[in-house]
Amino acid sequence: MSAELTVRVSRKQWRNRMKNKKRNKNKFTSPLETVARSSGSRDRNNESAMVSGQSGESLQVTGCIKNQVRQRKFSEPSNSDLGGKELGDEVATIDCPAPRGLPIVTAQDKRRLQKLKKIVQGSGRDGDVHSGPHHTKEEDKVDQNENVLPEDRSASLRSRMEKRLSSARFRYINEELYTSDSSKARSLFENDPEAFVIYHSGFSQQVQHWPVNPIMEVIKYVKNRPLSLVVADFGCGDALLARSVRNKVHSFDLVALNDCVTVCDIAQVPLSDETVDVAVFCLSLMGTNLSEFLQEANRVLKMEGVLLVAEVSSRFDDVRQFLSAMAQLGFKNVTKNTDSSYFFLFEFIKIGLPRECVKHPGLSLKPCLYKKR
Repeated sequence: MSAELTVRVSRKQWRNRMKNKKRNKNKFTSPLETVARSSGSRDRNNESAMVSGQSGESLQVTGCIKNQVRQRKFSEPSNSDLGGKELGDEVATIDCPAPRGLPIVTAQDKRRLQKLKKIVQGSGRDGDVHSGPHHTKEEDKVDQNENVLPEDRSASLRSRMEKRLSSARFRYINEELYTSDSSKARSLFENDPEAFVIYHSGFSQQVQHWPVNPIMEVIKYVKNRPLSLVVADFGCGDALLARSVRNKVHSFDLVALNDCVTVCDIAQVPLSDETVDVAVFCLSLMGTNLSEFLQEANRVLKMEGVLLVAEVSSRFDDVRQFLSAMAQLGFKNVTKNTDSSYFFLFEFIKIGLPRECVKHPGLSLKPCLYKKR
């Protein structure tokens, strides 16, 4: 080795190296500390080898053995007072450092893990035993829900179909009432009593979407008049006017929904001449023979009696023609309210008898037909 050194470096250079080596060495550190420090530096190298390598455990073992060999070589020449045998024993007692991130599993930890496994297995068996009946109950509930769901779907489908059929039937009945005379409408309801109930329920649903129900305006008008006035309600429906005021009210319609209604054709009501103070047509000028309805109202009204007409605004092409036709029937217009886009409200006074064979274009109101939705 000296030959190699003489070839590579000079004697002076070799002496300087040895001096520097002795100066940098700490004489007061114990051999164990030096071994621990050197092992710490070697551990870092081993950890980097573990991260970069694929087989982690084999690299750790080989790294530990190499560290021990190097520590022996490094510590023996520096500590001549200690025997090599004793130092070897001390180095042998030093354990290999555990890699960072991987906990050391001791015998106590293994025992604890075994106990935990036994506890978990026992609780799992107990849970299976206890959860048996609960599981079956849940399955029963699921089966019941599965049985209930089809029934609910069928019921909802049936109700929807019934609503569609009833709405379609309502549109048909409404069209028949507007496009035929009162005698045909009466025969329709006599042959099918349920038809009027369907029509009235559909009409009530339509009223709920209106901003104002015109019958309420009529009720306000009658309430502001004396109680001695006699009222005739032509096409009363459910007789809401008679049930809302204290006046004597004659309610007429094709079918009686309650005891207040008198069943008849409103073209021929069972009243004597000039016995009524107020006659009302609230959305009831529906037949093609509506001129006969107005003539019948003229017959039963007293002279200077009041006629109230409330109709859908879309039925009127020209309001002036309607007023002129009413004048030929013996009625004078006192007030009119045509501001609303839904309904027109007219107040007339009887001033005379109607002319014979009145056929005025103002009396041909357009039918109020509902569109399919």
